[in-house]
Amino acid sequence: MSEQVTHQKIALITGANKGIGRAAAEHLAALGMTVLIGARDPRRGEEAAAALRAAGGDAHAVTLDVTDQATARTAAKQVEERFGHLDVLINNAGITGSGQVSPEDAYDQIPSSVDLDMVRAVFETNVFGVIAVTNAMLPLLRRSPAPRIVNVSSHAASLTITSDPDGPFATLLPSAAYTPSKTALNALTVQYANELRKDGILVNAVGPGYVDTESNNHSGHLTPAQGAAVVVRLATLGADGPTAGFFGEDGSVPW
Repeated sequence: MSEQVTHQKIALITGANKGIGRAAAEHLAALGMTVLIGARDPRRGEEAAAALRAAGGDAHAVTLDVTDQATARTAAKQVEERFGHLDVLINNAGITGSGQVSPEDAYDQIPSSVDLDMVRAVFETNVFGVIAVTNAMLPLLRRSPAPRIVNVSSHAASLTITSDPDGPFATLLPSAAYTPSKTALNALTVQYANELRKDGILVNAVGPGYVDTESNNHSGHLTPAQGAAVVVRLATLGADGPTAGFFGEDGSVPW
């Protein structure tokens, strides 16, 4: 049989044991993909994978701490040995830096008084971690006939939206860590897309919306499944799909 006939799509999602990542994993598994649950905690990763398997999906846990390049390389080696390739990479793992608080209570993000160590920690996960994982997985993605990379960003990353004094972010506290990290992630997305366009690898950023998760103390109004819908859509783009874009549920989001 040819590779095209036997090709099973493999998707790796970082931070997939809960929230938007897990919802995306559930959706992709329902579409027939083999889903790799990236998680820092092996036990939590395996529990999530077991739940997906119990629901009829093909899911496997992969221990992956995006701030540790060694685990990214080890994960890539495991994926190569077991599956030989990767079709979808969803860089979902991220932190706010403020813990489980709603954005309006994140006083530690105020630029004039922010702790630089907190800013570094946020960038380590939200930006540098994406580079580490993406670069570790690129050789496997290049073996796919239709590779896709989706970076989970935020509408807060939009300079156009956040600079509007009458916009939806005007009443929130300024953010010197989380928001700039997501803006940097968007810029990184464009740079990867520009480099990989010639190879047919589509790379896009996604703003899932204000989703009910631990990171915002469950203050979001969307369910994880609703937030994951646009992530899944970008992860399953056809050959004529966009690259170097920033998208929300309603279409393009301004930079």
